[in-house]
Amino acid sequence: MHESIAHELRKYREEADRYRLLAEQSTDMISRHTATAEWIFIDVNPAVERVLGYSAEEIIGTKGYDLFHPEDADNLLKRAETVHYRRGMYTNTYRYRHKDGHYIWLETTSKTIRDVKGKSVEIICVSRDVTEREMAQRSIRRLARVVEASSDLIMFCNHQSMQLTYMNESAYRTLGSEKENLVVFYLDQIFEPDVFNTLVQDALNHAAQHGTWYGSVPIKMAENHNRIAEIREVIAHRNRTENMQVEYYSIIGRDITLKRRAEEQAKRQQLEMAHMSRLLSVGEMATGLAHEINQPLAAILNYCRGSLRRLEEGTNESNLPQITHSMKLITKQAKRAAEIVKRMRSFVKRTDFQRVEFSINESCVDVIGFLNQEAIDHNITFSFELDPKAPKLLADKIQIEQVLLNLVRNAIEAYSECNKPYRPVIITTRQSQGYIYISVQDEGNGISAEGLNTLFEPFITSKSTGLGMGLAISQTIVETHGGQLWAESDGINGTQFHFKVPVRKN
Repeated sequence: MHESIAHELRKYREEADRYRLLAEQSTDMISRHTATAEWIFIDVNPAVERVLGYSAEEIIGTKGYDLFHPEDADNLLKRAETVHYRRGMYTNTYRYRHKDGHYIWLETTSKTIRDVKGKSVEIICVSRDVTEREMAQRSIRRLARVVEASSDLIMFCNHQSMQLTYMNESAYRTLGSEKENLVVFYLDQIFEPDVFNTLVQDALNHAAQHGTWYGSVPIKMAENHNRIAEIREVIAHRNRTENMQVEYYSIIGRDITLKRRAEEQAKRQQLEMAHMSRLLSVGEMATGLAHEINQPLAAILNYCRGSLRRLEEGTNESNLPQITHSMKLITKQAKRAAEIVKRMRSFVKRTDFQRVEFSINESCVDVIGFLNQEAIDHNITFSFELDPKAPKLLADKIQIEQVLLNLVRNAIEAYSECNKPYRPVIITTRQSQGYIYISVQDEGNGISAEGLNTLFEPFITSKSTGLGMGLAISQTIVETHGGQLWAESDGINGTQFHFKVPVRKN
């Protein structure tokens, strides 16, 4: 009998030793606490040193409650979201102070041990450091909040079904729906069929091959939904644990309604400024233009007087040819005057931006004809070095001619403080590597290095009259056409203005 009891006790001690060994070897922190508010450490395994930095001797007898982060101390009492209960055990995730003073995240499963009367005796806890996991989850949650609050359209698309499995608030709003009213969207629904079958499929294929795609593809908006949006980026996500096949795509878009409106407003303002600049240019050339028109009018008047005298002398066969010739000359001069007025009206007319195909060589000649009288008044000699292939330009003809006019007038004015008797202005055109280059050169005194630095800034001018907007507006016009305008000068031997505009086909 006594041997049987001794055997049972020996078995229980051996079993207890095995559990003690397991507890001591465990990487989890196993601890016993008083069933009081202080939560005093009664016993703890050696893992406490790895987890909290304390030795077992240091922490036994201390109040465990004091090491809780103030915001997490009453999680169990408050039944916080981080607390879960199952089968008599609580699992709590909370911040706990390390011996070094910083807080770590612990996940603790605890069970209250009670006596036969149901009174709490002690609490046994198994705790593990989940700081890395918790920080990763918090990062994911922060990222999710950023994604949800982003003004960009962010969508996840299944690789096989093309169903949009996630859309943030901006995506729902831009597509004319609400997140509360769940609507199943498929990728092909948010694009025009031809766009989806070409541009979108190309973007998905490129992302699948290279990981990402960047570009611009317009999104189809719902009817009466006055918005403009486009996708800008596609990211392919692969299954890295299995076959590396694409699982889903992240599609990032943007509502560009405000951007387009701002661009349209800027374009309207640019057109208005260009129109004002043309009006100012015509105002500055008023004397010369009046003289240009007066010449054919004076010629018409003289031919009419001569014809009247001959008619008063009597009509006969000898003077009929002379009268007929006078009528032809009158017609020619009338057409010349009409052409001058037509060109001036066309130049000052307020127009929308219109791309047309035209000969840049012909425009150079036309602009020079517009400045004929001004050139005579300043003793200017025009010289042309035009591309013999007569390149065609697809652009706003009036605006390009406005740039030419500004540059040629600048070249003419460059001689105002110059005593050189020979005053050439050379206009050159050439086509090279997809661009048409136009140059206007003078041989005046040139522009200093300091002057070149501020040449295209608005409201800066060396003239006593004028707003100093001509070159600034010219630069804007050229850049709007995808080109570039620049000047070269050594400050002594004249100045060369160059601009290039890309050749674009219909």
